[in-house]
Amino acid sequence: MKPTLTNIAAGLICTALVAHVQAGEEPGNRPEFGPDGTVHVPAFDLPVSDFVSPEARKQMQFRSKMPRTLPTAEPDIAKSRKALDAMLAPKVAGMLEMYPVAVAEESIGGIPVRIVTPKNRGFDPERVLINLHGGAFNTCWDSCSILESAPIAASGGYKVVSVNYRMAPEATHPAGVEDVASVYRELLKQYKAQNIGIYGCSAGGSLTAQAASWLPTHGLPQAGAIGIFGAGGVRFETGDSAYIAAYIDGSFPAPAGPGEPKLDMTRGYFAKADMTDATVSPAMHPEVLKNFPPTLIITGTRAMDMSPAIVTNSALIKAGKDSSLIVGEGMGHCYIYSPQLPEAQDAYAAIINFFGKHLQ
Repeated sequence: MKPTLTNIAAGLICTALVAHVQAGEEPGNRPEFGPDGTVHVPAFDLPVSDFVSPEARKQMQFRSKMPRTLPTAEPDIAKSRKALDAMLAPKVAGMLEMYPVAVAEESIGGIPVRIVTPKNRGFDPERVLINLHGGAFNTCWDSCSILESAPIAASGGYKVVSVNYRMAPEATHPAGVEDVASVYRELLKQYKAQNIGIYGCSAGGSLTAQAASWLPTHGLPQAGAIGIFGAGGVRFETGDSAYIAAYIDGSFPAPAGPGEPKLDMTRGYFAKADMTDATVSPAMHPEVLKNFPPTLIITGTRAMDMSPAIVTNSALIKAGKDSSLIVGEGMGHCYIYSPQLPEAQDAYAAIINFFGKHLQ
């Protein structure tokens, strides 16, 4: 009888299993597969990747000294925001030392913004970037707006408008994207749409994808290019990476299982929203993605946002759009917040080159 591919594959698997057993590996050291496809993973030690920089390796060694409970767990939102900014203050100071910028507090279209420009050089007068800061839609305006804007403004010679959009618990979706649209509408009086780029990390990355969905359906021309970092065009806590990152990175807990209380990192920002709606998860809507501009997506192999990023990139390519994906080896969520990492510096260069190429 002629061997089939299925028979050959089964034979190879059996041979591999026999080899493992002969080598002394106990069956309990291998994953077990449940009938519904659930994988029961045995405990294991994950070493630092051989491919990460010495700086990244050093940063990982300090993880053992980090507090187990982050300030974002504080129930009082005012205290949470203040404590998070205090924790991130050294990182912000380091960023501003490496990437000096001028920061002006202003208002555009009735929305509070920060205008971030290079301190020791001029900036492009014809192109502008809109930054949407991270912070789970409820924190990190003061810190994340600087961490995301400074390196791009200083290195790329850009004027970056960071938007202080409405957040939870004071507001709910679509408040944030409405504020982005208000700023964008006002900037259109000075810049052509194809000369405006939008980007953000974490919640800001999600909001960037939402903006690319929102603008064309609300009478506004599409932006020239967008950057979705530390996020995807689908909701958080979805896909393999939400579970994997919970146990190898630990920055975020694994999604709640059956019968377990669900932790809402957004403090109710999406409480009134349909999470499958095109304004929340545009990557689930091919007809919406057809209106997307060129897109750059950045994630990491240890980031909980890796699955949303990969799914979004694949969906954009399937929709015939120009999409690029960078996956930082050994990197966690929004690793671009650490300016001392060569991996982050490479990401800054890629972001600058991307907008330089696609904004007219």
